[in-house]
Amino acid sequence: QVQLVDTGGGLVQAGGSLTLSCAASGRPFSDYVMGWFRQAPGKEREFVAAISRRGFDTDYADSVKGRFTVSRNNAKNTVYLQMNSLKPEDTAVYYCAAEMRELPIRGKYTYWGQGTQVTVYS
Repeated sequence: QVQLVDTGGGLVQAGGSLTLSCAASGRPFSDYVMGWFRQAPGKEREFVAAISRRGFDTDYADSVKGRFTVSRNNAKNTVYLQMNSLKPEDTAVYYCAAEMRELPIRGKYTYWGQGTQVTVYS
């Protein structure tokens, strides 16, 4: 069991940057692969990024490659999503997710944060 609290969302102008954080508690954080997802109003939840247990491997949706960076600090039980060059279409509720596995880093996730709203305006 792991509990996830994702924070850092807010309002940002197009072209700006924002960093989301996801703090985990309850179990050793390094046991989990981590993912980020987002869901815009009226749309399905979509994959954004994933990171391996040690943080050496990452995966990104094509829509965010080159703009977003996922990282983790296992000593702080925290995963991050650094978002640069934000676009209005990035507006969504962002969720972090965790799964106790080694591979694949992208796939099923059992545990989810509550979500944090990111709004990008022109």
